[in-house]
Amino acid sequence: MGRYCSACDEWCSRSQFSSNQWRKGDGCSRCTSCVGGGFKYQCGECYREFNNQNELNMHMQVHRPRSVACPICGEQRFRSGANAVQHVESGYCTGCRGQDNARQQIYEYARRQSGMQPYLNGTPLLTNGGYNNSVPDFPYQCTVCAKSFRQLSQLLQHQDQKHGRYTRQIGY
Repeated sequence: MGRYCSACDEWCSRSQFSSNQWRKGDGCSRCTSCVGGGFKYQCGECYREFNNQNELNMHMQVHRPRSVACPICGEQRFRSGANAVQHVESGYCTGCRGQDNARQQIYEYARRQSGMQPYLNGTPLLTNGGYNNSVPDFPYQCTVCAKSFRQLSQLLQHQDQKHGRYTRQIGY
């Protein structure tokens, strides 16, 4: 089963079309080579090829050294601050077992870092009339686009991927 690609006029099998392109029907479908334009993004380290810049950016993380330490237990095996914070937020950090405790620990750590103040989103939404020591629902905010995040690791990944910034304000 196959059809002609509407862009290059080559006969292609069903597997050479994405499901979206295949649904467009005969005469309207473009093969994956024509849609993606082939491989045009190449890693300068290992020469692997990727379909788009985002895939290449994600791949480039594997070439980063594992030189970042966890801010709680000090274990040094992470490629980025976001990975170290994910380790804490997941609840697997030996310094603070459990996800709820980890979320509180990382929030308190971030609050103590003077460089993190612009990234903190203020107080909890519900305080029951007094000071509430709990973590706000979306305590972190990007200083570039003002998007809010539930976890610090999400903010760090966002800053790295969307704005090309390594956030070093948390002591790394």
